[in-house]
Amino acid sequence: MLLDQATAEQLKAWESELAEQYNAILGKNLSLDVTRGKPSADQLSLSDGMDGILNGNYKASDGTDTRNYGGLDGIAEAKRLGSDLMGVPSSNIVVGGNSSLTLMHQTMMTAYHFGLTGPDSAWKNAEQPKVICPVPGYDRHYTVCEQLGIDMVTVPMTANGPDMQAAEELIKNDSSIRGMWCVPKYSNPTGVVYSDETVERIAKLGQIAHADFRVFWDNAYAVHDLVENPPQLASVFELTAKHGTEHSVIQFASTSKITFAGAGVAFTAASTENLAGLKKFLGASTIGPDKVNQLRHAQFLPNRDALIKHMKKHAALLQPRFDAVLSALGTAFDGTDLGNWEAPVGGYFVSFDTRPGCAKATVKLAAEAGVKLTPAGATFPYGDDPENRNIRIAPSVPSIEEVVGAMEVFVVCVKLASVRQALAG
Repeated sequence: MLLDQATAEQLKAWESELAEQYNAILGKNLSLDVTRGKPSADQLSLSDGMDGILNGNYKASDGTDTRNYGGLDGIAEAKRLGSDLMGVPSSNIVVGGNSSLTLMHQTMMTAYHFGLTGPDSAWKNAEQPKVICPVPGYDRHYTVCEQLGIDMVTVPMTANGPDMQAAEELIKNDSSIRGMWCVPKYSNPTGVVYSDETVERIAKLGQIAHADFRVFWDNAYAVHDLVENPPQLASVFELTAKHGTEHSVIQFASTSKITFAGAGVAFTAASTENLAGLKKFLGASTIGPDKVNQLRHAQFLPNRDALIKHMKKHAALLQPRFDAVLSALGTAFDGTDLGNWEAPVGGYFVSFDTRPGCAKATVKLAAEAGVKLTPAGATFPYGDDPENRNIRIAPSVPSIEEVVGAMEVFVVCVKLASVRQALAG
């Protein structure tokens, strides 16, 4: 199906055929959901062994009673787990509760209101601070900026990561830019892994940016590989040390998609100075994190080998779901001009770009047919995809059979929305 080469008669015939297929789907009364990248129940069950693992011994290795107050940094065992996950020295890590998003929000709020290196460094001192957002990207990052009143400017995502020339030009020409969001491995939603060159250029941004500029490095999928011999991400920690820009990058990760999504452990890694600013805020807002949960995670995942072995169990559950999505897209759209997509080898999403102007109609048709998709535009700041193209597919929660069923609907909706637009245009 090549719409750009089709005659009006062909388009009408296709529309009639697709409308018939769509009406048949409506009669099935489906209720399928591929909206959020959550672990399935089977994935969560992989970590049930944490229950009772402490066997009544709540003492950390240094004798700390993890049931009590205190320990703002997190216990040493949990810092070791963070080091295994992030590839950063334990001394540069603060361990929090279950949500890395919470730590990201707290860190950006600290940077904005109080300053990570003192009041003079507060972003609010700028007339209108801005943050660079590679697009398509993660909607919850945008929500943090919106809540704090921080403007967002976009740069395109490429096959190697953010368009760094565009990012560097923005930073050189606009001194109000104070930050940049990054999901460097299996980027949400495209699945792109940043190239070594891209990581090094990001590490060097501190040389040209304002002194208070910070990259928020959300490495949510650091070990979420689906294949053997997965692509490796260069160490931004080592590269900032190489270029003397240690203060310019703050890293985040968590076990939310490793153990229990709602009862995991989150990590922030940064320079001593950045961590001091964050801990000053945390010291005023909490008596300490859940150290019991930190201890049981550390015992459940005692070293990096155990972590990787555990993640291979996740991959065995996720890979067939991704295969189902990619097989459906390839069968339906290879050799057509109806859309483009990524074929990720890790992470939680598949990103699909319709023909310009067709994403919202596709999502609407799918919803009416009983398949919930992430809202069109959600992967752009303010929900505004200027080309109305990007749709994020999250296949982790439904069964394989449900993923297959959802993709059958998705394919018909993409085709129908595209043909109708061509007829109208």
